[in-house]
Amino acid sequence: MLTARAGRVRGTAGAAGRGGLAANRSFRLLWIGESAGKFGTAITGVALPLLATVTLHAGTFQLGLITAVQWVPWLLVGLPAGVWVDRYSPRRLMICCNTASAAALLSIPLAAAAQLLTITQIMLVALVLGLANVFFSTAYLVYLPLIVPPEDLVAANSRLQGSESSAQIAGPGLGGALTQLLGAAVGPLVNAGSFAVSTGCLLLAPEPAPDLVTAPGRGPVASVRQEIGEGLRFVRRHRVLRLLTVVAALANLAMTAYEAILVVFLVRTVHLPPAAVGLLMAATGVGGIAGALAAAPLVRWLGEPRAIVYSLAATAPFGLLLPLTGTGLATGYFLPGAIVPVAGLVVHNVVVGSFRQRHTPRRLLGRISATMRFLVFGAIPLGALAGGTLGSLLGPRGALWCVMTAALLPALLLCCSSLRRRHELDSPAAPDHSAVPEGTPCPS
Repeated sequence: MLTARAGRVRGTAGAAGRGGLAANRSFRLLWIGESAGKFGTAITGVALPLLATVTLHAGTFQLGLITAVQWVPWLLVGLPAGVWVDRYSPRRLMICCNTASAAALLSIPLAAAAQLLTITQIMLVALVLGLANVFFSTAYLVYLPLIVPPEDLVAANSRLQGSESSAQIAGPGLGGALTQLLGAAVGPLVNAGSFAVSTGCLLLAPEPAPDLVTAPGRGPVASVRQEIGEGLRFVRRHRVLRLLTVVAALANLAMTAYEAILVVFLVRTVHLPPAAVGLLMAATGVGGIAGALAAAPLVRWLGEPRAIVYSLAATAPFGLLLPLTGTGLATGYFLPGAIVPVAGLVVHNVVVGSFRQRHTPRRLLGRISATMRFLVFGAIPLGALAGGTLGSLLGPRGALWCVMTAALLPALLLCCSSLRRRHELDSPAAPDHSAVPEGTPCPS
């Protein structure tokens, strides 16, 4: 079995911490590369369905399959991905994922130029993108605390989240404009270029030295199954991580159900034209930017535990304004009903992600991140199914009332926990190693 090799180089979190994020070259490169990648992905998010619909005349079921195959990899390889990320260099895995994604996207304009493009190829490209995203996003969560010191993680995650929210505002509009002016195949080409930029930034960054390596002579390496089990047990046995996983899964369930209903509600119930629907949906990205800017100040003011609690508790009730949206002045209910909860979710995600990166043992970070995401993202197809079913049974407005009421449950769980009475979070205690299979690597 391949093993990671130790080797101290410049650019580690400890070295960068002396000058903060402004002096952290590795983080600046990651931020530039990630920003480019997010904008490219947002463009493709519009261009790929348009390409399938306009050029290949795909039906609703085929479009649903294109979306579904991008999430299936989380259920298939989400857990082993965490093991592999913990074993190997996260930076090199990210480079490989970017390269695979760029190659898959480049195949679309090439096939379109040769008039050989099919729905099957688009589905295969979507599958490759989904697989690459599983490994890239898991490796990214491990890589960031290797290049950013603990005290800067909230600020770093806020900046990265701000870039993603900006991409969600500008990317779809740019994707639609490029598709109208130059054709739908241009979107994937631009996205491939954005992955090339991200790869170039990672290549320019030095390889950080991991805190723990699996070296020859340190004992047998556990099987993938054993290491997956260790990550699952770690999350299951720790109250904070277990609570945060349940809260995130419930929030994803509600948000996906909301997204499944939203367009139908705005078009068929509120009777808004498509242009207005697009503007309203783009406006929700403002909440993401506001949340990214507010996360670090809120942590300094409230402390980490209470920021986790009140980021949802203070914002989720605004979602109850969404079912009140109507014609005329009643359209104004939509903006606070959508923007404020999104801002709260972004603050919550930034603080929770920073906590996990800072306090989780380095050797388990990939597995724990993958375990939590496996469970959280597993709620996405269930949410879509629930939203569609409720919409059919109760109508869009009635379904929206049910979904936004259910969206209060994650905040309620946090308010009933001990987190709201604490100012600081302790590191998660180590799991009971007596129950860990023999041969599982332990910290040095």
